[in-house]
Amino acid sequence: MSSTEHTTGDYIRHHLAHVETGSGFWTFHLDTLVVSWVLGCLFLFVFYYSAKRATADAPSGLQNFVELVTDFVEGQVKDTYHGNSKLVVPLALTVFVWVFLMNMMDLVPVDLTCWIGGLIGNDFIRDIKIVPTTDPNLTLGMSISVFILIIIFSISAKGLLGFLKELFCSPFGPWLFFVNFPLKFIEELAKPISLGLRLFGNLYAGELIFILIALLPWSVQWLLGGPWAIFHILVVSIQAFVFMMLTIVYLSLAEEAH
Repeated sequence: MSSTEHTTGDYIRHHLAHVETGSGFWTFHLDTLVVSWVLGCLFLFVFYYSAKRATADAPSGLQNFVELVTDFVEGQVKDTYHGNSKLVVPLALTVFVWVFLMNMMDLVPVDLTCWIGGLIGNDFIRDIKIVPTTDPNLTLGMSISVFILIIIFSISAKGLLGFLKELFCSPFGPWLFFVNFPLKFIEELAKPISLGLRLFGNLYAGELIFILIALLPWSVQWLLGGPWAIFHILVVSIQAFVFMMLTIVYLSLAEEAH
C-alpha cells in the first residue's frame, strides 16, 4: 500500500470512528451520547422558551416557527393515529425534531471539528463524530424504544390475553399456533430493525459521500459538495419525517383489532 493510500484510508477511518470508552458490551460512544443529548436539550430549551413567551398579540418569528412545526406534527397524528393516547403527539414531535436536528449535523463540514479541536488542543473535539444518526447504536436504540411502546400500547388496548391471542392465533387460527407465532414474531421484530437501519443507512451513506468529496482538491469540493449538500437537506428532512410517521403508524396499528 502506498503512502497516499495509507493516508486516505486513515482519513476515512478517522472520520468514521467513534470516541469510545469502556470495553466489550459496555463500550459507550461518547460522541454519540454528547451530541444527541446536547441537541435534545437544545430542542427542549427552544420549545420551552417559545411556549413561556408565547403571545397572541405580536408573535415572534420563533413562536410562529414552533407553532408551525407543532401544528404540522399534530395534523399528521390526527390523520394517522386512531387511538386515544395523549402521548402520541408529544412523542411524534420529539421524534421528528430530535431526529431532524441530529440529521442536520451531517451538513457540518467534515473537517471543521478536526480543525477546531487541533486549534484549541482538545482531542475529544478533534476526534468527535458529530452525526449521531450514523451510529446504529442510537438509531436501533430509538427504534427498540418505539417497539417497547408498541407492545405497551397493544396490551393496554387489547389486554394481555388479547395480545397473546393475536400472537398465537393470527392469521391461521389457534390450531396452527406453531406457524402463527414465528410469522408474527418475525413481522413484529422487522419493525424496529427496519426503522433503525433505514435511518442509519441513509445518513451513513450521506456522511460517507461527504468524506469522499473532502478528499478531492479544494476547487472540486465546492463543485460537488454544494449540490450534494442541498440535496442532502431534503434527505435529512425526509428521514426525520419517515421515522416519525412510521412511529405513529406502528402505534396506531398496535391498538387496532385485526
